[in-house]
Amino acid sequence: MSEQIQTHIDWEGMTLISHYDTAVAVRDALQEGNVDDAIRGLEELIEALSRSDRRALEHQLVRLMMHVIKWHAQPDRRSRRWRNSILNARAEIARIQRRVISLNRTVILADWDELTEMARREAESETDLDIEPRALSWHEVFEADYRLET
Repeated sequence: MSEQIQTHIDWEGMTLISHYDTAVAVRDALQEGNVDDAIRGLEELIEALSRSDRRALEHQLVRLMMHVIKWHAQPDRRSRRWRNSILNARAEIARIQRRVISLNRTVILADWDELTEMARREAESETDLDIEPRALSWHEVFEADYRLET
């Protein structure tokens, strides 16, 4: 009767380094018959991927909010590039939400104020202006049509 050598992998640490390497290590654990260890690895990988998707959503939200804030703070500096950044961020957020349906409006609204403040600080940094904190509405961020005046 052959004894299997059980190795304990730092799954959490591995997911911080590489999702691909983690998936390969899970496969290897399964091939070696270490089912419990592989399940722990899969659970960590799923959690890591979820965090990654959430960070991507938050990044796009801050980018979107920052451009909306700049649009209002600097009407004389509005450009096609800013408008395109708003549209692109909206499209990327929609793509993330199609891929990960749990990242819905409720999730976004839970962090709305914090993300708005992050966006305001980034807008200040980019514009060298003191921008007063202000609430952004869902309409301003996701629905308003930002057009350049001709």
